[in-house]
Amino acid sequence: MPPWAGHFNYWIYVVLMMVGLYAAIAKGNLVKKLLGLSLFQTGIFIFYISTSVILTESGQFATVPILAEHGGPLTETYANPLPHVLILTAIVVSVSTMAVALAIVVNIKREFGTIESDELLEQELAE
Repeated sequence: MPPWAGHFNYWIYVVLMMVGLYAAIAKGNLVKKLLGLSLFQTGIFIFYISTSVILTESGQFATVPILAEHGGPLTETYANPLPHVLILTAIVVSVSTMAVALAIVVNIKREFGTIESDELLEQELAE
């Protein structure tokens, strides 16, 4: 196995973040900008989850402490469930924020007739 294959999830989050950043900066369409920001957020979520994974000495993933109490596998290394819970909360917040942002884009389209940022700037300067 090549050395970079062991960190595949890190490569994925870097690619997602860079594609999202490019879309947020370079695109003129407001919906494309929002999708770029969503990709960027997804990359951050993957990074945060990837850094919270713990491997035991035998190379297996650490278990959640609740499993050991209820007949699950007993290990000396336990994974902290807090990062996963925080990411679930962040996903809910990002979905609701995206819904509000899309509603604002719909209102911009109704008010100005376009969602292209350069056309909106031209209309603003013409007034």
